[in-house]
Amino acid sequence: MTTPLIGVLALQGDVREHLIALAAADAVARPVRRPEELAEVDALVIPGGESTTISKLAALFGLMEPLRERIGAGMPVYGTCAGLIMLADKILDPRSGQETLGGIDMIVRRNAFGRQNESFEAAVEVAGIEDGPVEGVFIRAPWVESVGARAEVIAEHDGHIVGVRQGNALATSFHPELTGDHRLHALFVDMVRAAG
Repeated sequence: MTTPLIGVLALQGDVREHLIALAAADAVARPVRRPEELAEVDALVIPGGESTTISKLAALFGLMEPLRERIGAGMPVYGTCAGLIMLADKILDPRSGQETLGGIDMIVRRNAFGRQNESFEAAVEVAGIEDGPVEGVFIRAPWVESVGARAEVIAEHDGHIVGVRQGNALATSFHPELTGDHRLHALFVDMVRAAG
């Protein structure tokens, strides 16, 4: 697979920014809103936004079960911020009725770094990314409380886990799509090619 087709879950959040970052990382990217669109892509990015809203909209659009099936079958997936929450097997502090897709053996805490006005940027060292740290944009960001044996911690900030990889699944607490640094998207595209 030379040029993978990667979808961006287009229910809410930084859809356009991920489409641009994926294109810069030599992938063909398109928005995904319906199960038939999901069936056409090689991989998927779940963007930041509001995890409860994404969960409700995914259910409304009939995407929860198709997403769980594809992720469970090994489709490469990358979640940023709310996307990390969606990929968690467990949320420590879920909103009423909030569901996740699962896929990464981790427990996450929503809004762990604080409210909107406590958002910040920080340099983050990420295992597998060369040429120095990436600039992490943390907006009401979650962190990972703990990981199971199958998950690998790839990034930490201020003593908290902010990046995890498990098989074909990748997740970060921060938003690399907002920085112009496309190395994390390139890492994901490489993962998709390797899985193809």
